[in-house]
Amino acid sequence: MEKFSPEVLTFSDKAIAHFLSSIKNRSGAHGVRIGVKKAGCSGFEYFFDYVDDPSNSTPDDKIFLEGKCTIYVDANSLSYLKGSMVDYSEDGLNKGIKFHNPNAKAVCGCGESFTI
Repeated sequence: MEKFSPEVLTFSDKAIAHFLSSIKNRSGAHGVRIGVKKAGCSGFEYFFDYVDDPSNSTPDDKIFLEGKCTIYVDANSLSYLKGSMVDYSEDGLNKGIKFHNPNAKAVCGCGESFTI
């Protein structure tokens, strides 16, 4: 069981392994960016992107160094993600990153978006 902290964003070992594998498979990727944007049927959804050039990060980015994995999160997204555990799960044919977000009041039926 991973340790929960209400003030920061934490990552499971499986999530870090998934991110590292994804970065390795993308030529030129330096890290990953995760965040929250207004979209989806419940109001907000999570997004992922690669960071190819670390000099393109912004001053409001929080950078998480998890072993050999660099994860970028902008300050606005971090306010929605604080206290979350980012995990990777495999459930039958469904595989992917899961957010265990204590700030989400409701999650849509498809699990792709949430309400604060």
